[in-house]
Order: sequence, then C-alpha cells, then structure tokens
Amino acid sequence: MTSRPTAIPVRVLGIDPGSVRTGWGVVERSGSKLTGIAAGVIEAGSTDELHLRLAVIYDGLRAVIVDYQPTTVAVEDIFYARSVKSALTLGHARGVALLAAGHSGLDVTPYPPALVKRSIAGSGRAEKEQVAMIVGAILGWKTLPAIDATDALAIAITHAQASRMAIASKPTRMPRPKR
Repeated sequence: MTSRPTAIPVRVLGIDPGSVRTGWGVVERSGSKLTGIAAGVIEAGSTDELHLRLAVIYDGLRAVIVDYQPTTVAVEDIFYARSVKSALTLGHARGVALLAAGHSGLDVTPYPPALVKRSIAGSGRAEKEQVAMIVGAILGWKTLPAIDATDALAIAITHAQASRMAIASKPTRMPRPKR
C-alpha cells in the first residue's frame, strides 16, 4: 500500500507597493485548496516626506511577515507610468518591499500588472473593481478589503497558482534500471 504524498502548504505574501498606500494580502495553497488568510493596507500618509513614508512601509511589511509567516513573496513588477517622478517614487516603495522580504530571507517573484489581471480576470485590461470581485469569489470572501489589498491578494493568488503549475509540470524522474 502506498501513501499519497502530503502537499506542502505554500503561504504567499502579495504586495502592491505604493508610496502612500501599500496593499498586502496573504493566501495559502495546500494542494489544490486556496485559502485567504488576511489582507490590509499600510497607510504611509501623503504629507510626510518620502523617507518617513518608506520607513512606515518597511515597518508595516516586517510586522506582516512576522505575524503571518509567509514562505514566499510576490510583488507587483515595475510598469511604465506617465510621470517619471511617480515611477521613481513607486520604485522606492517597491524597493522597500524587496528589502523587507530580503531581510526576512524570503524569495521574491515579480508579476507585471497585466499578467496578474489576465490570470485572475482573463484579461490584462480588466478594471480593478472586476479583479477585486473575482478575488473575493475565489477566496469566498463576502466582504472585500480595500482595493490596494485586493490587488495584493490578486498578486498572491497569481503566484500561488503559478507555483502550483510549476510543481505539476516538473518531469518525474524515473529510476535507472539496475545492470
């Protein structure tokens, strides 16, 4: 009699970085089961200087990592913005998210926004509200968190599903015949 291998749970922290509001969401995948653990927004304030807001984001993400113990992190990748200044400021917030994950020894996988929208809603041009509704349906949540948090959950779900597919597509090595 052979026993089925036990699925190793993967707990993903998804991060939607922003210099004023950084969304975060934690999901756990065990086999084919996906569970929403928690989500929220780190409010860095819009009137403080950038270095102070970045410190708030860093401290908030470190607290989330300690509280929810993710095994990996998925973060929104860099995208093109209309304003160079906005893109640079967003890059600082994203860098702080990478730093918080790095200090915790966690691997980080970036996902472009269009890929996240396509994996959740079937279209890379889906509206944020549509993505949020589908995230709620996937997780079975009747009450949705703030839009920044649902964006982070969408990133986490994308990674959880991508890592599941990567494991499923790994070739099985057959033992060599004895000579």
